[in-house]
Amino acid sequence: MKMKSKIVSIIALGLLIVSCENDDNFPKIPKGDYENGIIITNEGAFSGGTGTITYISNDYSITESEVYKKVNGEDLGTIVQSIGFNGEEAFIIANVSNKISIVNRNTFKKLGEITVGLNNPRYFAVANGKGYISNWGDTADENDDYIAIINLSTFAIEGTISVVLGPEKLLGKDNVLYVAHSGAYGTNNKVSVINTVTDKVSRTLEVGDVPNSMQLEDGYLWVLASGKPSYTKDETGGVLSKISVQNYDDIINYTFSTTDHPSALGIDNDEFYYGLGGAIYKMNIEDTQLPTTAYIENISYYNLTIHNNKMYVTDAKDYASNGSISIYNLDTKELEKTFTTGLIPGGVYFNN
Repeated sequence: MKMKSKIVSIIALGLLIVSCENDDNFPKIPKGDYENGIIITNEGAFSGGTGTITYISNDYSITESEVYKKVNGEDLGTIVQSIGFNGEEAFIIANVSNKISIVNRNTFKKLGEITVGLNNPRYFAVANGKGYISNWGDTADENDDYIAIINLSTFAIEGTISVVLGPEKLLGKDNVLYVAHSGAYGTNNKVSVINTVTDKVSRTLEVGDVPNSMQLEDGYLWVLASGKPSYTKDETGGVLSKISVQNYDDIINYTFSTTDHPSALGIDNDEFYYGLGGAIYKMNIEDTQLPTTAYIENISYYNLTIHNNKMYVTDAKDYASNGSISIYNLDTKELEKTFTTGLIPGGVYFNN
């Protein structure tokens, strides 16, 4: 009986090994037509138009315009401002239409939408198992700006957090949400730190005027502010702020000249990149001074995004016809490819 039991065990082990080998060799089932690629949000016309989504496969062999409409047979709404992600879900924000369309990020099939509780929504982030959306409110009222709190299971807005003027970009990490306040149609110079356990503002930090982008790296919150533009009649230069997340009073500011207005802070392999005056600048995370020479020159951009050693540069052209996206290799600085997009390409996102 013992010998028989051993034989059975050996056979079972052999079948298990074969099964595992077969599993390893079995081809991966695709999650959807848009699983591996680049997603571009096109804002669309401000009046009477709709924003769209452009898709480009990672190997550049496939491009597709108006992805959302092709899949769902409906428009996204006016001014597609941004996309935020929660696992397999994508939250597409149509700012002027006060609507968020939730889709599967790999198939773009619609899962739901949010149309109640929004007022000029801008950006989405996740922290502590909840979704958060920045809202300008009525741009004529400087005291009604807020962050909407979303139940990620039901897509219902379950509360709001009042914040100072002009909440824009959001960055969530563990139980903390950072909010950059550029000032809506005005200007501001604040970053809110929100405790997502209590959903209350725990700190309000002062940074440079018009903060436009943030990165968390090496125990610090890095905030790039563009400064007030010349048309305000009170022009100020940009500021890059390095803020300790352990002690928010520990802030180092790297200041630009009064007429320098940097934007779009990105990071890759401990190197920061940002746009300034038709060029791209590069700064190591350990540097103690701003770079004085451009890394890549003669770049026309509406927005730029850094991802996996590549730079994605959108160009809105004349704001009335289709724009473009150009992809550069950050090591060689060479242009790899340029694609046509929809009207006013803004955000660039990635499905990998």
